[in-house]
Amino acid sequence: MDHTIYTDLLQAKKKGQKKFAVLIDPDKVRLGKVDKVLQLAKDANVDYFFIGGSLIVNDMLDLLIKSIKENTNIPCILFPGNSYQLSYKADAILFLSLISGRNPELLIGNHVLAAPYLKMSPLEVISTGYMLVDGGVPTTVQYISNTRPIPANKDDIAMSTAIAGELLGLKCMYMDAGSGANNPVPESMIDMVSSAVNVPLIVGGGIRTPEKAMANVKAGADVIVVGNAIEKDPELIIDMSAAIHSVKTSV
Repeated sequence: MDHTIYTDLLQAKKKGQKKFAVLIDPDKVRLGKVDKVLQLAKDANVDYFFIGGSLIVNDMLDLLIKSIKENTNIPCILFPGNSYQLSYKADAILFLSLISGRNPELLIGNHVLAAPYLKMSPLEVISTGYMLVDGGVPTTVQYISNTRPIPANKDDIAMSTAIAGELLGLKCMYMDAGSGANNPVPESMIDMVSSAVNVPLIVGGGIRTPEKAMANVKAGADVIVVGNAIEKDPELIIDMSAAIHSVKTSV
């Protein structure tokens, strides 16, 4: 397939265009309540749905993706918290390696388990360096991953980690303060990491306002991911999308 999600990411980055992804945790939605989010996402020209969470304890994953596919043309990208959060119904998967931590299971162990499934699947596999950044409060992903986040004031550590991930061949970097973070990823860290690598940079966690989303893309983020804030107020999708898409950086 010549036209892929990753190709779109690369082309957008080259043009200085910014992308907006709405994160939906299957455990936190009922299909009857997701309709409003889907309609708002269509109206706002949201670029992607990221599907996943640190814990998925119900059977909603396939049903959620099926509902999205029936009601929108927005690509669904799996954002898995473990090797069991997989579905052929999605369009792509972020194949996450937790490069900010030192837990071997999340660097390569879980990937070995998932590899045969992904090799046979129709999913577009996007290898992604996942970097957990201290958001000021212990998060689910921090607890589940059994790793320490990068300190929020250590821009140089984040930069070096991202460079290492790029040199290892990872196609994207994802800086995340975690679901429910008090503090989002600092703009100075986004700027330093973005300036140091050539691959697309995804940023999420603790982004609650259109102003913060705009500041992050101006700092160098290529894709902004918002989940918790939208769960509380779906109408934010409209203003978030407008703010993110209004920014076009020079390349």
